[in-house]
Amino acid sequence: MTQADTPPSAGSAKTGTALPASIDAMQAALGAVRYVADRPLATVAFLAVRLGKPLFLEGEAGVGKTEIALALAETLDRRLIRLQCFEGIDAASALYEWNFPAQMIAIRTAEATGTAEDAAALRRSLFSEEYLIRRPLLEAIAPEDGRPPVLLIDEIDRADEPFEAFLLEALSAFQVTIPELGTIRAARPPLVILTSNRTREVHDALKRRCLYHWVDYPSLEREREILETRLPGIAPRLSREIVAFVQALRAEDLFKKPGVAETIDWARCLVALDAVAITPELVADTAGALLKYQDDIARIRGETVERLVDTARDAARHPDRPPRAFERTATP
Repeated sequence: MTQADTPPSAGSAKTGTALPASIDAMQAALGAVRYVADRPLATVAFLAVRLGKPLFLEGEAGVGKTEIALALAETLDRRLIRLQCFEGIDAASALYEWNFPAQMIAIRTAEATGTAEDAAALRRSLFSEEYLIRRPLLEAIAPEDGRPPVLLIDEIDRADEPFEAFLLEALSAFQVTIPELGTIRAARPPLVILTSNRTREVHDALKRRCLYHWVDYPSLEREREILETRLPGIAPRLSREIVAFVQALRAEDLFKKPGVAETIDWARCLVALDAVAITPELVADTAGALLKYQDDIARIRGETVERLVDTARDAARHPDRPPRAFERTATP
């Protein structure tokens, strides 16, 4: 059994934090740190922790993929290490670099003090831990405090295929080789969470290493629970109307539908404005908190925003109404 295949123990002597013993316990533990997870997400999170397998979360932006990593780190009392992917990211950005300016100063100092004659000793000194700049992946594999962290590899779809291949190799054995220092292996592998907004397809080879879960937009009931968890003082009527409006808005033909993060941001704006209910005028004034493209903002003006507000008010007054209340009204 390799390092990558070895599941973590049920608890940690170094952290003193026991892992959740069941799916229900995981769901409750996440709720305790204000992350409202449905049962399928709690299940895959529980399995990732129990089996020690990477967790691959895919879905639209703003649905809570990154937040689950933060919540798990807090739940498990582990340090969170974030590797933010971007176009052109390479192994050096993710793994390690040598502190070249500090090495040059050391060389100049050795020359000035006459200690540069022992070239071998100088080289060993220059390529030692003292001059090693640890990037997120190396820090996650060999943390200085010895405690296995939560490694968040965020927006892997923004990286290119060569970097995917590098990650696949690193996550297969949880070890890396630094020519000057040798091979470094994880004593206890980190909990790895990868996220993707699906701007491009990630290679199947990487996905096969992971437990996969699609994070969808939440139901009306769960989104309201999320909102009231994040803004515990919000008025019930305003909360119902906000969530009903956003749910109806997602049924529109938009370039970028608002995620849960936008729902929370918009709610904060309305609370800051002392709103007690949504109106077409209020939506128009604060649309930038929900929608991030001018074409989308323009698309919901006039009769559309009035229809959406009426739909939201009606849905808020009748919470037991079937989901068809959020279907887009056909244009005559």
